[in-house]
Amino acid sequence: MGQANQKVEVVVHIDNALEEESRDQIASRISEEDGIFSFDFCPQRHHLVLVQYDRTRLTSQDILHKVKGQNLCAQLVGPI
Repeated sequence: MGQANQKVEVVVHIDNALEEESRDQIASRISEEDGIFSFDFCPQRHHLVLVQYDRTRLTSQDILHKVKGQNLCAQLVGPI
């Protein structure tokens, strides 16, 4: 099974209003975590994040936990 078959995406809504520097720091920290392929804030809608991750290593709840672990209030919106 290739990497493409293991990659899934989920959208996370972040309640906190974040400046660009904070968004960059959070994205950098979380995208470095094992099993996360990308963590990108949506342009023009900075309260939404698209996260691509390895479904064999993580669940959507794991992703939410990692986001909340950054002292953020967040909810899962759903898969892509």
